[in-house]
Amino acid sequence: MNDEIRLWWQYAEDNKKSAEMLLAQSLFNPCIQNAQQAIEKYLKAVLLAKGLPLRRTHSIQELTLLLREAGIAIPLSAEDIDFLDAVYLPSKYPLGIAMPDFTADDSICRKCLGFVEDVRKAVAGVLW
Repeated sequence: MNDEIRLWWQYAEDNKKSAEMLLAQSLFNPCIQNAQQAIEKYLKAVLLAKGLPLRRTHSIQELTLLLREAGIAIPLSAEDIDFLDAVYLPSKYPLGIAMPDFTADDSICRKCLGFVEDVRKAVAGVLW
């Protein structure tokens, strides 16, 4: 594995650890933001590892579509992907009209961290 792929993996790991620490402090919006960012970076590491183009996007849907087209399965349902894409902006900015139909809380954060762990395992299986 080249250094660039390792760097994407390490940044994803940092976001994962940050999300876990933020949840422990009940900092829910930054928790889900870091969870989403971890997934995004794990997916970009796989794109690079498979020689696929790296897109400048935060869309989990776009990234998983590229990977699925290349025959790489990511363990997220369409509903999970929509949810992760829906939390990105509202977790960063107080945009009332963009908020999904929930308020970030402990259970939402744990749900996001579950997605992170599922994606992490799948990506590790491809990279290692």
